[in-house]
Amino acid sequence: MPKIKTTRFLLAAMVVFIGIGVAACAGRVPSGSVPVAAQATPINHDNPETDPDSDEIVLGEMALQESPFDGGVRRYANLDTIIPNRPRVDVTSYTVQTGDNLFLIAENYNLKPETVLWGNYELLRDNPQFLQPGQELVILPTDGVYYQWQEGDSLNGVANFFKVESKTIIDWSGNQLDLTSIAQGETLIDDGTWLIIPGGRRELKDWGPPAITRNNPAAAAYYGAGYCGNVYEGAIGTGIFVWPTSATFLSGYDYSPTLHPGIDIAGSVGNAIFATDSGVVVFAGWSEYGYGFLIVLDHGNGWQSAYAHLSAVGVSCGQSVGRGTVIGGLGSSGNSSGPHLHFELRSDIYGKVNPWDFVAP
Repeated sequence: MPKIKTTRFLLAAMVVFIGIGVAACAGRVPSGSVPVAAQATPINHDNPETDPDSDEIVLGEMALQESPFDGGVRRYANLDTIIPNRPRVDVTSYTVQTGDNLFLIAENYNLKPETVLWGNYELLRDNPQFLQPGQELVILPTDGVYYQWQEGDSLNGVANFFKVESKTIIDWSGNQLDLTSIAQGETLIDDGTWLIIPGGRRELKDWGPPAITRNNPAAAAYYGAGYCGNVYEGAIGTGIFVWPTSATFLSGYDYSPTLHPGIDIAGSVGNAIFATDSGVVVFAGWSEYGYGFLIVLDHGNGWQSAYAHLSAVGVSCGQSVGRGTVIGGLGSSGNSSGPHLHFELRSDIYGKVNPWDFVAP
């Protein structure tokens, strides 16, 4: 037998024995048997394909018979295609549900609360108190501002106003701007077109209550029918504040310096509301802009306190009250989704402060 043919014959034999050994180690070969898949095709000297004396040797087709043994691990085709989440580039909409608030809606869309206000100025006017069930909100795909293009606008002017670069507006694919015309120095944007300003920001309007002191209570005349006339004298506060109602946990918004400069304290309609410190009543009655029945006390030492969404007002303009005096009843008047007390503290020096820093249950 030529040397090359001997080598091929030995190679064939080694493959057979290796196949038997691997199968046996896997525990799939019964004692004394050889799996069909490991058997070499018998040599037929009349067939040149199986004759070792021929130039080529075929080990034989591995029999594709189903194994009677179930110990192996089978692989199955995965027919499900996993599509990665892609960031949105266009605006969507959301219908406000009962129990929603600005912070919850923003969190659900991974946005800042300010973005929800900036995207819905015509509806909310920067005032979280205007949020009502059934409203259809515009939800931006990213934090920023939604702006309607006006006649005479320029990209640089709009970008500067919202404190971004014009390229930021141009590059946002959801704006669908004509990049060719922009590259040629033209800005062909139709009046009334809504643009997403990614990263844009602007000042939010503070809807109150405004600073109301006993020296100038008429400053709040625009704020509602509860404003008072001239008040010159009355009790002076101690600067030590007490908790303004019987419940001790929140129900609604917590303090936010730009969006909600107060805290919403839980309770039932009619629960007593206490003066947090001694002072004079400088607003008592109905207020506009969502706060319903409102009381504002001036404490005569640079501090004012406000109590909103009341069910009843138990004091009158110019009245002096002592710390802890009952001044009204907890309610849900104005733009309110349920009974609670909206409570604010204001300093002539620091502005509206976080009540948690000055009073505790």
